[in-house]
Amino acid sequence: MENQITIPKSSLDFLSQLKENNNKPWFEANKPNYLNELNHIENFAGALLQELSKTDVLETASGKKSVYRIYRDIRFSKDKTPFKTFWGGSFTRATNARRGGYYFHLEEGNSFFAGGFWGPNAADLKRIRSEFAHDPEPFRKILKSKTFVSTFGTLQGEQLKTSPKGFDADHEAIDLLRYKQFLIIKRFTDDEVLSPKFLEQALETCQNMRPFFDYMSEVLTTDINGGSIL
Repeated sequence: MENQITIPKSSLDFLSQLKENNNKPWFEANKPNYLNELNHIENFAGALLQELSKTDVLETASGKKSVYRIYRDIRFSKDKTPFKTFWGGSFTRATNARRGGYYFHLEEGNSFFAGGFWGPNAADLKRIRSEFAHDPEPFRKILKSKTFVSTFGTLQGEQLKTSPKGFDADHEAIDLLRYKQFLIIKRFTDDEVLSPKFLEQALETCQNMRPFFDYMSEVLTTDINGGSIL
């Protein structure tokens, strides 16, 4: 890989300091440090976006656009601390034909890349379940693949304790039918995040999400007979 942009330790250290001083006066006094560390994260995100765009079509315009604001929306939250204590961001896949998205979360002791469907709407969830009920094997093949298991381990997400409405509890795909969310997550240690190889590892992680995304994209853009609904 040509690009060797790294994340400096100071970017994680700033977050640790922010956790201990999560208030506006401290943040304003340390605003120059924040902007400097934000620049590192935006540059990393931009480099990753550039590399990922070689194999996927993304509508996220830049690394800067991908990084979430650090200011929390506290209007309806019991937690009134004003700032997020992690660097987060996402890349959105372009057009309705490409479903799923890439998310990154960087924080000391809690860094990960994730993708999938956090809150699928009722129609999408029904369509996914109908596909599982019809033929679960293509999806099982993805989940059991060596690359998927070595990168993500298992499919994650909330599940029903009982069978969903309209499906038998003894259905052969009941383990898949119970899912309400479909998430894949790859965690990284602090040493990995700060390593010169992290950009390459992050790119590989995102690329390894593609079979999962491609399957879901095909399902969610067709009817049960395979006809396009776009």
